Amino acid sequence: MNLMFKEADTFDIARRDWLKAAGIGGAAAILSGTRALADTTGPAPAKKVRGVVFMVSDGMSPGVLTLAESYSKLTRKRGTRWWQLFNDRSAARGLMDTASASSMVTDSAAASSAWGGGQRVKNGEINVDAAGKEITPIAAILKKKCDARIGLVTTATVTHATPAGFAASIPGRGDEAAIAQQYLNRVDVILGGGKGYFDSKQRPDKRDLSGDFVKAGYQHIATRDELLASRTEKLLGTFTTGHLPFSIDRDHNPEIATKIPTLAEMAMAALSRFLAGDKPFLLQVEGARVDHAAHLNDIAGLLGDQLAFDDAVAAVLEKTAGRDDILVVVTSDHGNSNPGLSGIGNAYGESTHRFEHIARMTSSHERIFSEWQKIRNGATGQLDELIRKHLDFNLLPAESIALLDILNKHEVTEWNHQLEKPEGLLGQFAGNHTGIGWVGTSHTSDSTLVSATGPQAERFSGIVINTDVFTHLMETLGGA
Repeated sequence: MNLMFKEADTFDIARRDWLKAAGIGGAAAILSGTRALADTTGPAPAKKVRGVVFMVSDGMSPGVLTLAESYSKLTRKRGTRWWQLFNDRSAARGLMDTASASSMVTDSAAASSAWGGGQRVKNGEINVDAAGKEITPIAAILKKKCDARIGLVTTATVTHATPAGFAASIPGRGDEAAIAQQYLNRVDVILGGGKGYFDSKQRPDKRDLSGDFVKAGYQHIATRDELLASRTEKLLGTFTTGHLPFSIDRDHNPEIATKIPTLAEMAMAALSRFLAGDKPFLLQVEGARVDHAAHLNDIAGLLGDQLAFDDAVAAVLEKTAGRDDILVVVTSDHGNSNPGLSGIGNAYGESTHRFEHIARMTSSHERIFSEWQKIRNGATGQLDELIRKHLDFNLLPAESIALLDILNKHEVTEWNHQLEKPEGLLGQFAGNHTGIGWVGTSHTSDSTLVSATGPQAERFSGIVINTDVFTHLMETLGGA
């Protein structure tokens, strides 16, 4: 007889004998007692949250996390902090559903409104419902209910869609002058670009809005040195007229680097102010130009800003290490153009070598197109030289002609209409040297990655519906 079968059979007989001896009632009593014991212990009370740092890599497709990890190891000889956090079993990990009220593909206005207003709204609108009624943003609610401090930090204009979703309500996201007005006495620390929306000379209504902020107790600053030296509790920092420069352009221009702070420096300026007090706070930190680089099919610009965002993540996690009252959430509002490294060569042996080419690029596509507009006279050679200088590859003759034609608004043959534009063509030409491909030049419907650490981080595990973020933030900060 098979010994293993005999032992198993003997165990099964013994089990049946025990059940007969105990009787159904006895077994039920044992199980009932176990349940009763579990019921008396109950779940542990949720740990109190004093502050939330909500970090957004705007337009970051899921595959960018992998690309950034490899690029960081290539250029900085170390991995990324977000990759490390995603591998931390004590942290929550999930996927964010991103749809808006009008489309499976969201824009940043609707995405941030879902977080900041708790409702899905149409693309292009900020905290306005289907009936046209304004939705009170989370900053206003928390300010009124628990006197929370609010911070908005971004590499875009401070009045751009993502920061505005937490603190403004307006039918059109493009009305940034009106959005700026809503921040007064609602947001305590405001750092990024967009100084024109506060300047009487550039505002349509000629209102000296920056002066009104100063009268309300804010310090208004315009340079990196002023930021590093500032000690005031309330701060309005606008460092450029438009968006802040791409990190790749900042890093290759000492003059820009001297004047414009990094995202990590701005995040620390805001967070240190909030940690110094005892009031609840909500701080949004946005790496906005990841999205802009994706629209431009600019892999060097994208990875440069993704690493700058990762530096901000690292700084925030280091600053809050050892505390049990700060929740840090790291995510994106939507994907954009889905960049990915393709297999190239025999057994894909060329892929890594092509990827390494990105490290030799020294400029954003935005800067290349801007420089060409300044010198353009229809000469192909000038455009070729700019690309050779900044992206370190030579265009083929047919590529030069096609790119110049499309820049001059002439028709070219391109079967993917998403890529039928200067940025789409340049992205494809660069991809022949970097191995990076793009599906288009616009947002995608992909779920985004989300990580969280700190008290009640488990709220952000699994599948997270974007409107649930509002509930989580309100409940954790005592505004519900």
